[in-house]
Amino acid sequence: MTDDAYLVLFDDPAVSLGVPLAAVQDSAFLDTPAVRAWLEAQGVTVTSPGLRLLPPEETSAIPEAAERLPVPLGDEELSRVRQLNAPYDVARMEEELLAYRSCAEGREALLARAVAAGVPAHRIAELTGEDLTAVKALVH
Repeated sequence: MTDDAYLVLFDDPAVSLGVPLAAVQDSAFLDTPAVRAWLEAQGVTVTSPGLRLLPPEETSAIPEAAERLPVPLGDEELSRVRQLNAPYDVARMEEELLAYRSCAEGREALLARAVAAGVPAHRIAELTGEDLTAVKALVH
C-alpha cells in the first residue's frame, strides 16, 4: 500500500472505485503543474466521467492498464476523500467521530456505535485522536 492517493482514469465511467474528481475539485493538489499536465495529457477535465480519486488504501484495486497519477494529499483533504468514499452510514458516523474530539460524554457508546456501523478501529482512532490500543480494547 502506498501513502499517496491516486488520480485514475477508468475506461468505464461506471466504475465506482474512489470518488469522482469533481467532488473534490476545490482541492489544492489540482492546481499543481504535475496534475494539470497529467489531465491535459489524458485529454480530460476535472468533471470528466471515469476520472476518480482513490485514497491510499484502495490503490491495490487499480487495474494494471489504468492511467494513474500519485497525488499526495494533506490530512484534511485525505479525510474528506475518505468520507466521500465511505457508504452514507459510515460517513455520517465518521462526522460524529470528528465531533467527538470536542466532547468526552458518551465516549464508549459512540465508539461502540462506530464499530457497529462498520468504521474500522484504526479509522476511529484517527478521527477521535484516541489511542488505537484503547479503541480496540473498548470495542472488544
